[in-house]
Amino acid sequence: MRRLVDLPLLVLLLGAAGLAMLVPAGYALIEGESAAAENFALSALIVLVFGALLGVATQRYDPRDQVRSQMISLVGAYLLLPPVLALPMAGAVPGLGFAGAWFEMVSAFTTTGATVIEAPETVARAVHLWRSLVGWLGGFFVLLVAIALLAPLNLGGLEVETGRAVGRAEPGLLGPRMDGSARLLIYLRLLAPLYGGLTLALWLGLVVAGDEVFTALCHAMAILSTSGITPLAEPAASGSGRLGEALMLGFLIFAITRRSLPGRVQPDQRRRLRRDPELHLAALVVGVLSLAMFLRHWLGAAPGEDDSLAGALRAIWGSLFTLTSFLTTTGFISGDWEHSRAWAGLTAPGLLLAGVALIGGGVATTSGGIKLLRLYALYRQGWHEMEKLVHPNVVAGGGGRARKLRREGAYAAWIAFMLFLLTLALTVAALSISGAGFEVALIYSVASVTTTGPLVAIMGEAGPGFAGLNDGQRALLALAMTLGRLEMLAIVALLVPESWRR
Repeated sequence: MRRLVDLPLLVLLLGAAGLAMLVPAGYALIEGESAAAENFALSALIVLVFGALLGVATQRYDPRDQVRSQMISLVGAYLLLPPVLALPMAGAVPGLGFAGAWFEMVSAFTTTGATVIEAPETVARAVHLWRSLVGWLGGFFVLLVAIALLAPLNLGGLEVETGRAVGRAEPGLLGPRMDGSARLLIYLRLLAPLYGGLTLALWLGLVVAGDEVFTALCHAMAILSTSGITPLAEPAASGSGRLGEALMLGFLIFAITRRSLPGRVQPDQRRRLRRDPELHLAALVVGVLSLAMFLRHWLGAAPGEDDSLAGALRAIWGSLFTLTSFLTTTGFISGDWEHSRAWAGLTAPGLLLAGVALIGGGVATTSGGIKLLRLYALYRQGWHEMEKLVHPNVVAGGGGRARKLRREGAYAAWIAFMLFLLTLALTVAALSISGAGFEVALIYSVASVTTTGPLVAIMGEAGPGFAGLNDGQRALLALAMTLGRLEMLAIVALLVPESWRR
């Protein structure tokens, strides 16, 4: 096991990808889809052989700088793995081609959930299982890297609470020595049983609630990874109804705060869940917006709509579930969302959901977006500055941790916020230059940078969807998905030589 762990991260990921391909191969064989089974099995053999040869060639690889090597491997994983994962997709879906399969795998591995498959019912189930599995593994990879690699470097949102220099290694922060491979193994053993157990629990719950077994499995993986990948044309068409939505809503808390997950990532990890600022901010955003949509009905926005108690409860539930789903960048839509939209008289609900997706979920979770903790730090700093306008000599309380949050934490949050907006602006500009209209470019860019692919389908102005774009435009969006998942702050920390010092 130690020899295996000492291999470069990319070699280990290649081996994991090859083994993962055997799952849809076996499922396709059981379902009688011989062509798909052959594609996945042959691709698995190719990847495993190539990974084994690469492992033999690099078994004595010993980088001088473990931190820099692991960061390069992290970036390389998002650049080099999708083409490998696309091998079985290219042959299993007629007419998709390698470019389309590559886009599907970038979208799945970054937990975006964007797709170029226009008719899901015409595709083999093994393909949908592969998309869901890649998204699920991509979500687990995000969690693992956040704890084992980014947290010791004060990246991924942790810098907001610690106030330490971004990119500086903190050997004593999480316990083990600063060896990336050993740390990955430690937290792999810690996280894998819980991540798999939660997925299994949600899968069984959705089956009991009325979902078909295969659909329940795909939706369970989509919720835990926040990928939003579904084998159905509409997720709301599943048989579990509101009971299934309630179960999914309960499991979305793991994308809002990671305090219930193992691994000490935040300095105050042991703080009680009810005192978690991320949870409070998420409840405030979803609660205020849901209440505003509910009350808008009586302000003349939608006169004559169903005013019964049942109609009011449907409107509240539809907005509550959908807003939470998009806040966590999952992108599932409630079966009552259309009723909620009609109740509130919203003509452009996609703009509301896009704004919620920009906020994003919690730090060190599978969600995308700017992240709640960063916005909370900016809010605390802004509130303190407003107090100083009234009382210039005021001394804010809260202790040393609160002071770090308002000063160094807010500064780091502002940098991350600006880099996020810069990435979004550049993506919009590039898409506009490529021929897309500004509105369409903005919608696709927000969906990609926030890793919320289903956002495109809910906005009518987005045109025919990702399948209607050309290969160059999809390549731009794939790059945006990768940057949105990696976060520009981590890439900047890799490129700045001063950040490599320990």
